[in-house]
Formats: sequence, structure tokens, C-alpha cells
Amino acid sequence: MLAGEPAPTGPARRGAKPPVFPVTAIDDPALPEVLAEPAAGRADEMDADTVYRELSIARKAIGWWQRQAWIVGDPTIGIERRPAPPDRTEALSENRIAALSRLDVALREKMFWKMLYESAARADEVLCLNAEDLYPQDKRGRITAKGGATEWVHWQSGTTQLLPRPIARRTRGPLFLTDRKAPAGTPTLDVRPEAGRARLSYRRAAEIVGGTGLISEPLPDSIQNS
Repeated sequence: MLAGEPAPTGPARRGAKPPVFPVTAIDDPALPEVLAEPAAGRADEMDADTVYRELSIARKAIGWWQRQAWIVGDPTIGIERRPAPPDRTEALSENRIAALSRLDVALREKMFWKMLYESAARADEVLCLNAEDLYPQDKRGRITAKGGATEWVHWQSGTTQLLPRPIARRTRGPLFLTDRKAPAGTPTLDVRPEAGRARLSYRRAAEIVGGTGLISEPLPDSIQNS
């Protein structure tokens, strides 16, 4: 956004190279006006929380550059946080749920969607599940919420029937994994040690679900139909 260019979305984010932008250009008096337009456009395209999280990161970097006396101004001043629109996500109909179950997709996707449906848990909660925190006999899994509190995700028989294959002989590591090796620097807790693959991210899960044509991005918190 500092370069006045739209940020890539969806699959285009993978491997995208940011434009060259000299730090000293931040003091360009025209930059605040240039920045305001793509910030507003991105908030409309993605969501307000995503944009202002990105702006928060930029402001921290700008503050550090100011302390180094590399720049003087802050072009993000004046960009106010807009309230997030109300969530009008509709629950999926029984027909769409049935259509998901018939798709010729990997076991990972089927189990992810089944667990979302049966548990009514948030997508980011389900993605946090680890093999060592699953209790299939009790049809539940333990996650650590923000602040360190322990919470439980409860599911039904459909999920229990799918669990044995993905967790076979696994004692630790993320339940839902990416298809690729984890990049260098990935936190240890987000890597399956035996395979070296990383935890499936919310963004990638949204891309997979969106690719079915049955659910559009962003990924709903739950696909529970009640």
C-alpha cells in the first residue's frame, strides 16, 4: 500500500514479490493521500481487521525508522479505523453440506469440513488442534485459547470415523497439515516433526474451501447448519 499498489489476494499471495520502496520515500508529502485510497479499497475487498492489522505493523516499523532518524513523517496518520461490517454469513443448507461430502477431495478436507459441521467450532480453533490433544474416545479435542485458557472442541461420530487414518501412530504435532515442507523459521509447535510439514493456515484453508465453489471466501467461522 505504501507504493500505491493493490496487495495480492488468494493464491496470488504465494511467492508474491513486494515492490521496491525506499524508506526515505515515506517522507513524500503526497504519500498520505496516496496511501489512503488503497487502504480504503483493501478494507472493502478484505476486511477492516486485516487492513488495520497491516497498518499497525507498518506503524511500528515507521516508528523504529523515525527513531533511527531515517525519516520524519508518518503517512498513516489520519487513516482512521472503520467499524467492521456486521457478520451476515449464512449457515449452509443441508443440500450444500451434502454436496461437500460428495466432493472428490483429500481426507484432510473432508475431516476439516466434517469437524467444523459437527462441532460448530470456529475455523481457527479447529486448525489449532494437535494430535497429542485429541481424545477420540470422548469425541473431543483440547485447544489453548488466547490468554492461556483451556477450551474443548466437541464433535460427533462422523469426525470420529475419519480420525484414525490422519493420526495413525502420531503422538504430537498439528492435526491439519500443509502439503509442503514447513519453511525455515516456522515455530516448532506448528510443525509435524516426522514429516516436516507445517500447520494448515486459516488463509490456505479458506482458499481450499473457496475453490470448491460451494463456499466463498472468507471462510465462515462455522459451517454448522443450525
